[in-house]
Amino acid sequence: MATLIKGRRIVNDKWQRLDAQRWLQVGEDGLVPDFPDAAELIVAPKLWALRRDDLLARRGRLGLRLEPGDDPAQFAADLEHFDLVAVSFPKFGDGRGYSTAKLLRERYGYKGELRAVGQITRDLLYFMEKVGFDAYELREGEDRAEALAAFEDISAAYQRFAIRGQSLNSRDEELSELRL
Repeated sequence: MATLIKGRRIVNDKWQRLDAQRWLQVGEDGLVPDFPDAAELIVAPKLWALRRDDLLARRGRLGLRLEPGDDPAQFAADLEHFDLVAVSFPKFGDGRGYSTAKLLRERYGYKGELRAVGQITRDLLYFMEKVGFDAYELREGEDRAEALAAFEDISAAYQRFAIRGQSLNSRDEELSELRL
C-alpha cells in the first residue's frame, strides 16, 4: 500500500483513483459499470459531472482530483460531497495548485482533506501547508520520513497563512495594541 504525509505523519493511502474512461464506457449489456460501493474513490471532474448521482448513491467516501486548468468555482456548490480534494502539480514549476488550495480553503470554506499530488518534493511542503494543504503524495524517490523535517525548516513567517493564520506582522500588531 502506498504511503503519504497527512497531518504531519506518514500514513497509508487507502484512496483509489478512478480512470474516467473506464467508468464511462458502455458495456456489451448497454450499461456503464457500477462503482465499488464502500471504497474511497478519487474521481476526475468529467466523471463527477457525468455520473454524479451514481457516485453519491455509494456508501464509500468520495474525493475529487483537480488539474491545473480546473476552476474550483465550478465545484464550490458540491464541495460538501467530497471528503478529499486532490490538487495536481504535474510539473515542478507549475504553481497554480497553490492558488487552487487557497481558494478552496478561504473563498469556498472547504474543510476536508486537501491533498497535493504530482511532482511534490520536500522543499514545497512548508509552503503548501501555508495555503491549506494537509496531505501530500510525494513524487517517487522522495523520502517521506526525511520530508517531515520540512515543516520545521522555517520558524517564523511574515505573511498570513491559511492554516495558522498568524504572521510576525500580526503578532507585532497585537503587541502594539497591548502597549497602547
